[in-house]
Amino acid sequence: MAESPADWSQADRAAMQRALALAALGRWSTRPNPLVGCVLVNAGEVVGEGWHVRAGEPHAEVHALRQAGEGARGATAYVTLEPCAHHGRTPPCAEALVAAGVARVVAAHTDPDPRVAGAGLARLREAGIRAEVGLLGEEARKLNRGFLSRIERGRPWLRLKLALSLDGRMALADGRSSWITGPAARADGHRSRAAAGVLLAGIGSVLSDDPQLTVRLPDGDLTAKTNGLAPAAPATTVPLLLDTQARLPASARLLDLHPSILWAHADDARTTARVAEMKSRFPALQALPCPLRDGRIDLPWLLTELANRQINEVHAEAGPTLADALLRADLVDELL
Repeated sequence: MAESPADWSQADRAAMQRALALAALGRWSTRPNPLVGCVLVNAGEVVGEGWHVRAGEPHAEVHALRQAGEGARGATAYVTLEPCAHHGRTPPCAEALVAAGVARVVAAHTDPDPRVAGAGLARLREAGIRAEVGLLGEEARKLNRGFLSRIERGRPWLRLKLALSLDGRMALADGRSSWITGPAARADGHRSRAAAGVLLAGIGSVLSDDPQLTVRLPDGDLTAKTNGLAPAAPATTVPLLLDTQARLPASARLLDLHPSILWAHADDARTTARVAEMKSRFPALQALPCPLRDGRIDLPWLLTELANRQINEVHAEAGPTLADALLRADLVDELL
């Protein structure tokens, strides 16, 4: 840890704020990796900066070091997450910072991933680099709440979109759905969809509304710039359909719109034939047999399974039954 928050200057805070803004550019694209931004400052001047765009591509520190070149020697690196110390799809960033001759590293918070968990900071200190952690840590953790939820709690961050009319209803009296939200709220909903690894819906919504379950970002969202940089195009958000009895109709629009669809159903003999038939007709369907609890899909088990599949965030658009089940099980982290 740093000696105390008082040791961080306004210049330190400004540089970390810039790094956080850069990290946020990956809000739709980095999953399952965390969002990370890095700013390199030498003699009071920004000499390099970068952000992690997509899993498997260079990390934020590497982008910043490449931009800085020799300017990285003796610089301070402000990074929104502890630099990695393990060999994955990319080399460890802690080693890159050591090799570049960086003098000081300020991280917003440690990486709870067991492959890192303080090892990155330890490697820096071992090399004689002054390593501090905690600057704007709460802001950084909020940015990565999905990743942190998966690593620390073993389940994704679940965001439930709810819309109620003034009389407290989610649909018309005869059960038909109708627009309750306005354009701004619908735009926020699509941004939330884009940030999630899966879009959760129940079979009731599919049978009544035949939704597309696609991501449609508002015009301008992908061209709005931060520090002269625009966010990357979203990674794929996979629909996740909760369908205990495997009632998904072959006429459902979503079957023709997605390269991959998770189909959660009861893990029993009653669904076997139906699931096999639908999978033979629609290759996009990925069957996800689930245990039941009180006759319905076991939701805590499902979220654990999603975490095992490296899903950081779930965006749920649920009808009354599924919304009630999620809330009663205390699985909702955020209401939209």
